[in-house]
Amino acid sequence: MDENKLIAVVGVSENPDKFGYQIFNDLLGAGFKAVAVGVRGGSIAGQTVYKSLKDLPAKPDIVLTVVPPVGTEKTVDDAIELGIKEVWMQPGSASEKATKKAKAAGIKVTAHGCFMVAHGVW
Repeated sequence: MDENKLIAVVGVSENPDKFGYQIFNDLLGAGFKAVAVGVRGGSIAGQTVYKSLKDLPAKPDIVLTVVPPVGTEKTVDDAIELGIKEVWMQPGSASEKATKKAKAAGIKVTAHGCFMVAHGVW
């Protein structure tokens, strides 16, 4: 089950109205092991927000993108470099270019699917 995997949420926001905040906070609340990635850094819900996937202390099993498509493309480049094997592109963050590149690198991609709905969190 994915509950035992380390999930990196890319695009975490300090704004409670944004999906990046809600997804990260709700994953933690549902018992998932999650780490936050956001370009501004800082902290949310008592957790460190890392500025990039490369800054994480441990390699995540799954990356969730909650960023515009161009951000997803950069995230996929980092995921390939780090050897990450699975990427979920939340609705609105999917990129055809990122999807093709990730699949070509052997990464399992879920584009246009909501991780939260698929896993019964929402």
